[in-house]
Amino acid sequence: MAAPLRRYGAPWHKYTMLRRKLILGLALTPLLPRAARATDYEAFLHRLHARALAAGIPESVATQALSPLTVPNAAVLKLDQHQPEFTETYATYATHVLNATRIANGRSQYGAAQSLFASITSRWGVATGPMLGIWGLETNFGANQGDFYVIDALATLAWDRESSYFAKEAIAAMRIIAAGDAPVGAITGSYAGAMGQPQFMPSVYLSTAISFSGNGAPDIWHSDADALASMANYLMKAGWQAGEPSSEQVLCNFSSADGTGRQNMRTLGYWRSRGVQRLPGAMPLPDDFPAALLLPDGPSGPAFLAYRNFTVIRRYNPSDYYALATAALGRAILA
Repeated sequence: MAAPLRRYGAPWHKYTMLRRKLILGLALTPLLPRAARATDYEAFLHRLHARALAAGIPESVATQALSPLTVPNAAVLKLDQHQPEFTETYATYATHVLNATRIANGRSQYGAAQSLFASITSRWGVATGPMLGIWGLETNFGANQGDFYVIDALATLAWDRESSYFAKEAIAAMRIIAAGDAPVGAITGSYAGAMGQPQFMPSVYLSTAISFSGNGAPDIWHSDADALASMANYLMKAGWQAGEPSSEQVLCNFSSADGTGRQNMRTLGYWRSRGVQRLPGAMPLPDDFPAALLLPDGPSGPAFLAYRNFTVIRRYNPSDYYALATAALGRAILA
């Protein structure tokens, strides 16, 4: 993805937690050499305060943001250090995330917001299905956003991991406060510092979050309109192609996974010539349309065609499983 998003603190799904680990782990760079690491968290907070001032954060805001912090957040440390290993197949993963309760909840949410989705698609070109899928997997349609004070979580991770990335995100959260977009008490989110219904990291909020109405600051915590418009804006900026699918399940009989995978983009005509069959109701696409064949569980498992928008969803979350599941969830909700 273009910038790490997002997400924990409520009853988060373990796969969501894993992908946070994968995304954020890529962004880690040392804040200080190991030998110079602060043994005193208070001393680290003083350094973070000074760094915030040097970055242009008003002293009153930096002090207000950091004054509630006294010790590293034990719950953040526990969650960060005890994330589950990812060993499930896609088929098993799908049974967890594409459950009947989530689909029914999504249909209820869509039924109440059809005009909003239509307006967002008209303005940003992003289809309703993928947005429903992302919204559902990220926060269960806004229900599970996390209740950590984000600056507390980010400061804890910056100190424990010696991470410049998390320190910069803490300062970005202070910038949100300084801009008047949200008061200190409203900057809440996951244990990894991801905020609101889209689970944006603070820097992503600053670059991407928008107000649907165009008036006032984006409220990605309480406003469905702002949250969904911000998701659509992220996907559009990441290269979303209007009117194109992201992925779809297909039928095929391959004895080997050779030549498959998202890096092996061919054409629909090529895959048809190899015996790949699209299912009834699939969006009409020309034979020269670019596509890759994915066999996430090997030749004996389910098969999918992935298109250009599949790569865009992976910028939101760099996981094939996630990108496949968001498309499947959106389709199930709209079926």
